[in-house]
Amino acid sequence: MLMPDCVQDAGSWCATLYRWTSNDFLAQHADTLVDKTVAITVIVVVAVLFRWLAHRSIGRMVEGATNGRFTALVGRARRLRRADAAAPLLPDAGSQRRAQRARTIGSVLRSIVSAVVLLVAVMMVMNELGYPLGPLLAGAGVLGLAIGFGAQNLVRDFLSGMFMLLEDQYGVGDVVDVGEAVGTVEAVGLRITTIRDIKGTVWYVRNGEILRVGNMSQGYAVAVVDLPVAHSADVEEATELAGSTATERAAQDDIAGDVLEAPEVLGVDKIGPEGVTLRITVRVSPGRQWAVQRALNGAITDAFDDHGIPRPMVFPGPALDGQRQA
Repeated sequence: MLMPDCVQDAGSWCATLYRWTSNDFLAQHADTLVDKTVAITVIVVVAVLFRWLAHRSIGRMVEGATNGRFTALVGRARRLRRADAAAPLLPDAGSQRRAQRARTIGSVLRSIVSAVVLLVAVMMVMNELGYPLGPLLAGAGVLGLAIGFGAQNLVRDFLSGMFMLLEDQYGVGDVVDVGEAVGTVEAVGLRITTIRDIKGTVWYVRNGEILRVGNMSQGYAVAVVDLPVAHSADVEEATELAGSTATERAAQDDIAGDVLEAPEVLGVDKIGPEGVTLRITVRVSPGRQWAVQRALNGAITDAFDDHGIPRPMVFPGPALDGQRQA
C-alpha cells in the first residue's frame, strides 16, 4: 500500500493523522480538515459567546425594569405629577403589569437573538464546508414566503401581542371586555390571552382577533349606583337621603380604602313608566367598582325603607292584562 507523499513530512498534520488512523484519505486532506475544524470551532465559540452576552444584557434590562428601585422611582414620579396637577392619588396598580410586560418582551428578544445567531452561525459553517449558499438562500426565501402565506394568522397574532404588550393595553388581573368575552385576564401571551368570565368559563382569545378592548381596571374605575323610586316619591328628599347615606357608607372601613373621591349625586338620570331613576357615581380604585356599588346599593336601599321612600311597583303580566280587561 502506497503512502501519501505528505507522510514523509514528520511535522505535518498529514503524517500525524496517518500515524493515528492509517487512513490515506484523512492523511491527504489533513490540512484542510484541521483548518476547517479550527474555523468552525471559532465560529461556534464566538456564536455561543455572543448569544450568552446578548441574553445577559437582555436579562439585566428586564431586571432593571422590574426591580424595586425602578418601580419606586416610577411611583415617585407619578405622585409628583399628580401633586402638581392637584389630582387624586391613585394606587400604582401597574407595577405587576410592567414587570410581566418586561419579562415577556425580554423572552421574545432572547428568542429572536438565539434564532439570528443560530442562522448566521449555520450559514458561516456551511460556507466553510464549501456548500454554495446562493441556492440555499433562494430556496429558503421561497419556503419562507410559502410559510408566511400559510401562517399569516399566526404572524398577525404575534404582532398584535407585541403591540399590546408595548402599549400596555391590559395585563394579568385586569377586568376587560374584548367582545364576546368579558372577565378577568388570567394570562397574557404573544398569541393567546386567557380570560375567565364571571361564570367561571375560561376564554382563550387570539390576539389577532381582538379589534377593541375595554379595560375596566386601568387608572381608576367609577362605581355607578342607579336608584329607582316611585313617581309619587319626593325626589328632592330621596336625592338628599341617597347622597348623605352614600357619603356615610363610603367612609366606613371596609370600602374607605377603595374610595378615591366623595360620592357625587348626579340627580335624576331617567324617567320611565315604572318610576324615576336617581344616579350616584363614585371614583374608586381599579377593579373595586362592583364591591363599592353593592355596598352603596345595600345602604341606600335600607335608608329608603327606613324613611318610607316609595319604590316602583311592577305588576306581573297576567294581572296587568286582567286589569286592562276589567
